[in-house]
Amino acid sequence: MIDTLLEINPVAQSRISTVDFDNLQFGRTFADHMFMADYADGQWQNLQILPYQTLQFSPALMTLHYGQAIFEGMKAYKNEAGDITILRPLKNWARMNKSAARMCMPELPEEVFMGGLTELLRLDAAWVPSAPGCSLYIRPFMFATDEYVGVAPSKTYKFLIINSPVGTYYSKPVKLRIETHYVRAAKGGVGFAKNAGNYGGSLLPAKLAQDAGYDQIIWTDHKEHRYVEEAGTMNLMFVIDGKLVTAPISDTILDGVTRDTILTIARDWRMPLEERPVSVDELIEGISSGRVQEAFGAGTAAVVSPMYAIGHEGTDYALPEITADSFARRVYRELDDLKLGRKTDTRNWVYKV
Repeated sequence: MIDTLLEINPVAQSRISTVDFDNLQFGRTFADHMFMADYADGQWQNLQILPYQTLQFSPALMTLHYGQAIFEGMKAYKNEAGDITILRPLKNWARMNKSAARMCMPELPEEVFMGGLTELLRLDAAWVPSAPGCSLYIRPFMFATDEYVGVAPSKTYKFLIINSPVGTYYSKPVKLRIETHYVRAAKGGVGFAKNAGNYGGSLLPAKLAQDAGYDQIIWTDHKEHRYVEEAGTMNLMFVIDGKLVTAPISDTILDGVTRDTILTIARDWRMPLEERPVSVDELIEGISSGRVQEAFGAGTAAVVSPMYAIGHEGTDYALPEITADSFARRVYRELDDLKLGRKTDTRNWVYKV
């Protein structure tokens, strides 16, 4: 259906020759085209692929005033056969609709989300890097477009997909600080949604941590700051006494696609697994006693990012070095092998464009 509704207007000349693919900064370079669709009168319409360009809007655009904006993040890879692959994009589509429902926004039909994504990647296939550790970061997003200064849901929306060739988000193990003052999310809030405002509110505490020498922060629960929840850019995972442990999904923790993928692989490998609250006290005691054998983050941008230290109340607690046979390294290789076609996709996870 989307083939008959989609209008494609390619660029006259690609910008790809101007890009230094050996020195990619995350999220700074964008591919030639973008997908765009409008929501009005109860339906998605004006589906088009057009040259990447600046948007024009009114100062009264409701998004600027009331924050009705959501997004997703995925990555496209070029496998060893030259195919373009994405890992589990339907999970991102489902999560975007979950975010939309929470933010009182219209859901996206699968054919609009996946159809637009597929045709866009076909057109910009040359922008998918093939160098190790590199990928094409995919950013679908939706925002309100009514021109009205009044607190109410917009009646019109715009959905876009833009793509950015990127290198590794974290190029080495990271050091995180446990946040015990600022709050990311509270029960009944929007912490589970990829709502733009969640990230705006995280910028100051993240900057304070970075100014103190940390790469990111570990958010704790809003009530007591007693339990760790997630990091600023990824879900948290620990290997404690040989068990993979991670906080359970709730309305304060993002249901990460990479998180779910890793947990599924862990179950297939019959690794002991616990989805349960992890207290700050347990984490610090576990690091000090050696019970915490691994700590890493999991996310689309970060993929699998080991930690080398966690800071708490002025003290940095060193973590064991991640070795080649550690769970974090093995699961990273497994994800790489699936995306790059080095292993058979027995779970029907890999989407080929």
